[in-house]
Amino acid sequence: MTDIADPLAYDLYAAARDFDRISEALEFLGDRWRDHPDLAAAAAAAGLSPHHFQRVFSRWVGVSPKKYVGALAHSAAREALADGANILDASYEAGLSGPGRLHDLFIAHEAVTPGQARARGAGLSFFWGMAPTPFGPGVFLVSPRGLSALAFADPDLDTAFDDLHRRYPAAQYTRDDDEALRWATRIFCESGGPVPLALYGTPWQRQVWRALLGIPSGQTVTYRDIASEVCTPKASRAVGAAVGANPVSWLIPCHRVLASDGRLTGYHWGVNRKRAMLAYEAASA
Repeated sequence: MTDIADPLAYDLYAAARDFDRISEALEFLGDRWRDHPDLAAAAAAAGLSPHHFQRVFSRWVGVSPKKYVGALAHSAAREALADGANILDASYEAGLSGPGRLHDLFIAHEAVTPGQARARGAGLSFFWGMAPTPFGPGVFLVSPRGLSALAFADPDLDTAFDDLHRRYPAAQYTRDDDEALRWATRIFCESGGPVPLALYGTPWQRQVWRALLGIPSGQTVTYRDIASEVCTPKASRAVGAAVGANPVSWLIPCHRVLASDGRLTGYHWGVNRKRAMLAYEAASA
């Protein structure tokens, strides 16, 4: 029999006991985060007093209810800015009353202003170029610290480069196809050490990307699996946004993430390419 006096065992029993209530609260917050519900409303959804709910939620999820809602709002605003929205529109997309509150949100989550986030890449210098890969023409973006992006030139090079440029609009770019070929050879033809990556994303995005790196070759997981690893299964939607923002195809293997029903959905560089990557890995296993 488990000794209930053992602190670790007690934590496990407490977590199991609280799961249903926290699950209800996460669903409530996931559906209504744009309204920024207050602590009392979220606690009511869990059937707990505000004080008890704050303590249980923070212990179970790892952050307070307010910070959890803030993370969802920040992710939505980040995505809107990446899609070209202005700061006012991004504020509304995040369910905020205006740019002032968006400014506070970004300072809290990234220590940068929304304007600085929108002008990503300021002060960075990239080499970029095109080279062949097993999955079609690849576009490589390289900073002095390592590979920052690997995309595919579908339907053409300009479209692929524009996609990367939108991620880092204020950076300086120098084209060098020979440099791209060296990186393609290193990634796809050599079996040496790890490839250095220089990733520029939010702390949340980098946390999800690290989880992707842990998926073994030839295996697949669901968005819910990744959410369970980095936070909670109820964060699948926020995880999906971070997976979709992955700038480095193949090496950060977002192609190994499937929908909950096993479908090949949501791949930035095309479902057919995702299928080919999985088949390539299966054949090489």
